[in-house]
Amino acid sequence: MHSTAVAAAVPLAQEATRLGVLIRAHRLRIGLTQRELADLSTISVRAIRDLEQGKARRPRPDTLRLMADALRLGPRARASLEAAVQRGRATGAGWEQPPAPPTALHPMVGREAELAGLERELSSGAERLVHLVGLAGVGKTRLALAVAERLHAAGTPVLWHAFPGAEADHLGCPDGEPAARVAAAVAELLAPTTVPATAAATAPAAPAAAGSPSAVDALAELLGDQPVLLVLDGAAAGGARCDRLTVLLRACPGLRLLVTSDQPWEVPGERIFLLAPLEVPAAGAADATAPAVRLFLDHVRRVRPEFAPAAADLERAAWISRRLDGHPGALAAAASWLVVCDLPALCQSLGEDPAALLDHLGGRPGADGFRGVLRDRLERLSPAARELLEGLCGRSGDEFELAGITALTGGGLAESGRLLRELLISGAVRAAHEGGSSRFRVLGLVRAACPAAVAQPRTAAATAA
Repeated sequence: MHSTAVAAAVPLAQEATRLGVLIRAHRLRIGLTQRELADLSTISVRAIRDLEQGKARRPRPDTLRLMADALRLGPRARASLEAAVQRGRATGAGWEQPPAPPTALHPMVGREAELAGLERELSSGAERLVHLVGLAGVGKTRLALAVAERLHAAGTPVLWHAFPGAEADHLGCPDGEPAARVAAAVAELLAPTTVPATAAATAPAAPAAAGSPSAVDALAELLGDQPVLLVLDGAAAGGARCDRLTVLLRACPGLRLLVTSDQPWEVPGERIFLLAPLEVPAAGAADATAPAVRLFLDHVRRVRPEFAPAAADLERAAWISRRLDGHPGALAAAASWLVVCDLPALCQSLGEDPAALLDHLGGRPGADGFRGVLRDRLERLSPAARELLEGLCGRSGDEFELAGITALTGGGLAESGRLLRELLISGAVRAAHEGGSSRFRVLGLVRAACPAAVAQPRTAAATAA
């Protein structure tokens, strides 16, 4: 049968498997079994079977070349195969219903600006890899859920992958074949590598063996060119494989990747989105509309539905929100104590030692939960950044500017800026940009919870001095 006749024999109803039909027709035309074609092409029998059955529609270029050589195809037949591959790329999974993100259990408070910015960047394609970074419990998962809900409502499929230990303040984690492909691809993306990040960013990915597509290739085949949001929630510390990440983003031009963790990957093209705690009322003010106060009162009402705050209660709620830096997880943990105490007693305890009431915030058994989470994060700082943090905790006054860091370290502007950026990314320091100036301060929770984690080991001579 001539190649054009083979192409014409493919019914329109089978367009999604056109590549498989063409390969099978050409194989039968020259009288080869799948095993014989595998031997001639050095492609596995399984890969050939998946292609013919339509389970795989996006073979690698070298796989397609080996297949065409073994089938002894001419230029026109090869062009038909390549066109079928392109159709497979555009078709992707062909969802009957776009996969949906998990369902949030509680409303989000005070993140309107962050939500609008992330939705705009991801939906427009202005950013394709956004990394939500912040201290544990600051609300990264909840914001990612809100972004995913917005994009899904606009018709974008959402694939959600939660790492072990990620906050599970939601219902309905996805499963099935898409989730399995995502999990396998994520394992490849985050596999350790000995290639330096700078070299991996420019070096091409090592090709998989012919007929043995990688998990990243399998996910790319599933997604095609269609718009998809892939959320990786609670990624562990460490970087992604730049080569494999590049392969996935290039193969799937409609893919948007949203990652949440406490540390960025620092890969090319990564948009680092620092998520700070919620805004708190000004000192001495009892503003019930401040996001941190609203969130605290919402948690109080879940614990005590009859609660109707008086003016004194609003003042205490504002003080608590300032004492806890507007940290959402800390506010929720503090409100949970109102089962056994009242607001005045809670304020007194938080004034003495806030970390003691927040031990269960870290999600760990034992008495060192919250402090352990903070300590682990701060111990990953560079020695110079830890030394700077110790100096900032020991100085008078809460706020400081970049000039104060240069005076404290004795270094230049570039070095001081690099250390300040490291502290900001760690979540130990938050920034305020008002009136064209930038001011910073160390979180009170960091000062109270982990003084030992900040302190640097000292020599006997340094201690004596």
